[in-house]
Amino acid sequence: MSSTGGLRELTRPAPRRGTAYKDNRAAYAFLAPWLLGIVLITIGPVLVSLYLSFTDYNLLQPPDFTGLENYAEMFGDPKFLASLKVTLTYVVLSVPLQLALALGLAMLLDRGLRGLSLYRSVLYLPSMLGASVAVAILWRQVFGSAGLVNQFLGWFGIEGQGWISNPSTALGTIVLLHIWTFGSPMVIFLAGLRQIPRMYYEAAEVDGAAPLRRFRSVTLPLLSPIIFFNLVLQVIYAFQSFTQAFIVSSGTGGPSDSTLFTTLYIYKEGFGRFHMGYASAMAWVLLVVVAAFTAVNFWASRFWVFYDD
Repeated sequence: MSSTGGLRELTRPAPRRGTAYKDNRAAYAFLAPWLLGIVLITIGPVLVSLYLSFTDYNLLQPPDFTGLENYAEMFGDPKFLASLKVTLTYVVLSVPLQLALALGLAMLLDRGLRGLSLYRSVLYLPSMLGASVAVAILWRQVFGSAGLVNQFLGWFGIEGQGWISNPSTALGTIVLLHIWTFGSPMVIFLAGLRQIPRMYYEAAEVDGAAPLRRFRSVTLPLLSPIIFFNLVLQVIYAFQSFTQAFIVSSGTGGPSDSTLFTTLYIYKEGFGRFHMGYASAMAWVLLVVVAAFTAVNFWASRFWVFYDD
């Protein structure tokens, strides 16, 4: 009887192609809102902005196709070039310092402290609040002429300054704000550290390796994929920073354009002067810059990222 049933199973015709589609109708129905969202909210506006980048468009009149005029104007615009310089400076300074602080705190928490869940939650809070308007306003007050930083320096007889109103220090305050949002990469580093087998550290100790040597020869190589993951994400996030510079500089990018991020300049041109075509062109150039940095990171990863096969 069982052999007959097995024979029937073997000789049963394969289901037709339409049957598999009908069986998946429920899945397509559940995916429909997401698919509509990505087409209407993401892909659609992206393609429209690409078209607008070749036009003169002020929101009030139909777009007027101008070809590459916006791109030619952009690379002769000193404010745009200055905004790129400010953004690159911000990324180069803030991302490595943020990742270094996140890794240091993750290694400290990896020692098995009592109340680890509480510490992890408290240290993660800056990542949730760092990009908010309220924290940016607080940051502006902290580094103001009568802020907490100057009050602290006054205890030691040091005369403070207007850190935000000084072109040489204004960008540094925003860099510190970005470094302060270390919570997200810290949690990822902590998860990566928990995956490193302890036998490697024990073998290094037997060989007489000092803590710094164990960090260089064991922790960094085995954690390099996590470092690479955090690096790519944080570089992309840093290029997209907007709220901090907008609030701290009151939407001007000052003083003397020292905090004029490219995203802020795009906002000012698009929604301040209604140069939507020009703003779209700048947005696409920024996209190319971010893609180039990401590609360079992936290319360079072959020289320092090690995967445990």
